[in-house]
Amino acid sequence: MKLVTFTHNHETRVGAVVEANIVDGKNHTKIPSSMLEFLDAGGGALEAMRKQIDSGLGRIPLNQVTLHAPVPRPGKYLGISLNYADHIEETGRDKPEYPSFFTKQSTCVIGPGEAIHRPKVSDKLDYEGELAFVIGTRCRHVPVDKAHQVIAGFTIANDVSVRDWQFRSSTFTLGKSFDTHGPLGPWIVTADEIGDPHNLDLKTWIDDELRQHANTGQMLFNCYEMIAYLSQAMTLEPGDVIATGTPAGVGVKMKPRGYLLPGQTARIEIEGIGTLINPVIDEPDDLS
Repeated sequence: MKLVTFTHNHETRVGAVVEANIVDGKNHTKIPSSMLEFLDAGGGALEAMRKQIDSGLGRIPLNQVTLHAPVPRPGKYLGISLNYADHIEETGRDKPEYPSFFTKQSTCVIGPGEAIHRPKVSDKLDYEGELAFVIGTRCRHVPVDKAHQVIAGFTIANDVSVRDWQFRSSTFTLGKSFDTHGPLGPWIVTADEIGDPHNLDLKTWIDDELRQHANTGQMLFNCYEMIAYLSQAMTLEPGDVIATGTPAGVGVKMKPRGYLLPGQTARIEIEGIGTLINPVIDEPDDLS
């Protein structure tokens, strides 16, 4: 199932993508209107959506809606650094002994088709194509062999980074959290449809140039190990997003530098999920 947050006729709610249509859960009493509420409702909401799909009712053509980030404001948005050996090699840094996480503030999140802003304060704007997973069950102290049970599904993340601001602090938070620097989407593919999340092809294009190409099986710490590690420290809740790291090919390590420029388009494709596309523009003057 491909779960989406979408707007139709000025109303935003949750639905599912079937072929070229949105299955709208608007009139179903067991389908909440927000993704956080939907995920929190657990199996009951998923079953209600499946029944809505099977009914053939509530179809809206996909080209008549606006898709948003599937989780527009996650409670927690965490990313892991240095999780692919080839990326570690291109950075010249040591292989980490433990998973190294940072926080992206939830106000950075945008959806498919929305513009990434090159900020006024820096031209060192970079991309990072990543698999992300979304927590579906409130949990703590989850063993590795049970971790798959708490994942609602998988989506695509672009961990946009302002490199000079990123390295002003060891936590990376400011450089990872500029407004518009958290594209997610286009949907959440439920875990039952993905199978093994550690054998997915990942590609990142900037315009027509392939910059990154890897397989998620190359991650040092896999999705389940991340959950086990994080849940020793904190409660994970439905709608929390964890981005699983980027492979080699980031702009900062290209010669010459391959930073994002206004007018370019970032396109990330992950096997079994889809494609996340975002244009790049200069930060507008009229932001409030």
